[in-house]
Amino acid sequence: TLDLTCRETPCFLKFSEIEKMANMQAEIDEVQPLLLLVTLGSTLQFYFIGKKCQILQDMNRHLEAVLKEKRSLRKRLIKPECQESLPIEATFHKCVVELLTEAVTFIEKLESHLQSVKSIPQIPNMMKDMDTALTKTEVLVMDLEELTEQMLKWRELQKEVYSH
Repeated sequence: TLDLTCRETPCFLKFSEIEKMANMQAEIDEVQPLLLLVTLGSTLQFYFIGKKCQILQDMNRHLEAVLKEKRSLRKRLIKPECQESLPIEATFHKCVVELLTEAVTFIEKLESHLQSVKSIPQIPNMMKDMDTALTKTEVLVMDLEELTEQMLKWRELQKEVYSH
């Protein structure tokens, strides 16, 4: 009797199909948030990669423009800027001329001024050397005075000798 009742009836078939569908839906519900997370992550990754790519393309365009203008940029860097300055009102021309002459004088004397500034730490040594040179000069002057006196005495002696 059990074997007879075990037959598959349409009721139990539908029940097992519904159970299979419920299991599948549960699996889909589990996988769907993971799939959404992966999709969102890859989308964000592509978004940031796209942004970086856009920045790199902008930099590339800028560098290409710089390379195209390389010759003119070099000319502009070599060319003095004073020729491109704003015009000066006529009332200030005299002042500008005076200022330029002073600037030229300053530039001409700049090297000597720099040498003077560089020599400031050496001044004490230079003063010692000058003191030493001064004392040597004084010794030489005293020696010269003695020699001069001796020459004058010798001259007088020679006069006396020739006069007798």
